[in-house]
Amino acid sequence: MKLNEYQDLATVTAVYGAGDKVTYPVLGLVGEAGEIANKYKKVLRDDGGIMTPDKRKALQDELGDVLWYLAALARDLDISLEDIAKKNIKKLNDRHNRGVIGGSGDNR
Repeated sequence: MKLNEYQDLATVTAVYGAGDKVTYPVLGLVGEAGEIANKYKKVLRDDGGIMTPDKRKALQDELGDVLWYLAALARDLDISLEDIAKKNIKKLNDRHNRGVIGGSGDNR
């Protein structure tokens, strides 16, 4: 499946309720990212860092939720997921080629 195809299919289910169309997916995105961090934290705490098939499945499900919110937010900002991916790879390749991939700061 192509990213833009996913974006089109996923955002059919976007129902936000009250508020502007950016706030809901922004909050959902950070909430789901927090759920990933929390689930992984428990892998470290409870399982000695061993990724069991069940924990991996749970993380996969949360990653899907992150992707959904990312797709919805991008659509609401009139940006395609494929454009985001292309621009990000270009930026990362540029940083890699200049030897600043491991640095810090947005404008390196």
